[in-house]
Amino acid sequence: MKKSSRSTSPKKKKKAVKAKTAPKNADERKPRPSPPGTAKRVKAEVLTDHQEVSDATDVISGEDLSWEAPLPQEVDNQEVDKQEPTSGESRLPALNSSKALSPSDPVMLYMQEIRQYPLLSREQEFSLAKRYFETKDPAAAQALVTSNLRFVVKVAAEYAKFGARMIDLIQEGNMGLMHAVREFNPYKGVRLITYAVWWIRGYIQEYMLKQYSMVKIATTTNQKRLFYRLQKEKQALDAMGEEPTPALISQRMGIPEDEVKLMEQRLSSRDVSLDQPLDPDSPARLSDLHRAEEVSLDERLAHNEEIAILKEKIEELRPELSSREKIILEERLLSDEPLTLQEIGDKYGITREAVRQMETRVMRKLKEKVNLKE
Repeated sequence: MKKSSRSTSPKKKKKAVKAKTAPKNADERKPRPSPPGTAKRVKAEVLTDHQEVSDATDVISGEDLSWEAPLPQEVDNQEVDKQEPTSGESRLPALNSSKALSPSDPVMLYMQEIRQYPLLSREQEFSLAKRYFETKDPAAAQALVTSNLRFVVKVAAEYAKFGARMIDLIQEGNMGLMHAVREFNPYKGVRLITYAVWWIRGYIQEYMLKQYSMVKIATTTNQKRLFYRLQKEKQALDAMGEEPTPALISQRMGIPEDEVKLMEQRLSSRDVSLDQPLDPDSPARLSDLHRAEEVSLDERLAHNEEIAILKEKIEELRPELSSREKIILEERLLSDEPLTLQEIGDKYGITREAVRQMETRVMRKLKEKVNLKE
């Protein structure tokens, strides 16, 4: 009997040890939350260009962006309906709204905030887009915008190399996205982001041009192309062992050589303040060298009279012009932002040389009207 009791006692003891070490429930197996102040890895999923589902963003810091993490599973319609904003919640997320995070990193704050908005399936997007298209329901528009905010971040990151602040680029891109939602027709058979990418890029590019210089640096289509591609074309020619001359760049891009030279000149010079001192030790300013001479009242009156006569002669000339010559007069000679010969030719299906010849005829007729010698 004693032997039997000794043999069973260790088993009971072993069971008691197991009971002490085993977790009471599944919650005890969960990792403990990180203490306050611990660095946290934040993921922000972002769609790529012209794709419905693509890669995502792993954000290690405000300056480190990579696009490799998979996107989350799409949510069902009920979850989308729950997260659609009410009439009092129709604003986009603030770019710096969390006091718990560092205010010096607004991009991180913003990207963490937009993660709360789910991506939409094709069916969900069509349903919301149709609702807004037919009823102008602001809640539907808000859901369409917020579900694509991550894509705006992806596009804005492409332009950060030009020196503008990332947050400013995101804000401009969001304006383009909202414009696209207002104009989007769901019955065209394409996803919203395929249509919206052009508006997003357009708003960002327009902002970049305005920020580069106080003076308009690019107004025509060709000038805008040169602003963004001139340096890239030069690098490509250098890599091929070719000298990046304006003539060669003009040939590669299909843009007149004089426009290439003009853009090179604009990009090589930056704005200078007229209040800038000429010398650190001198009180003289740059504006002192640009004192405009006072124009007399008689000269101003004479100039205004000449302008009035010219306008009168132009109105007399209009009935004598053909329909195409009137186009040249309006879009080439009188416009504040005149189209190039090539742009007019492409727009109306005629050659560049034909446009030039018509412009010459219009100028000759106008000079004859005002009795000017060529």
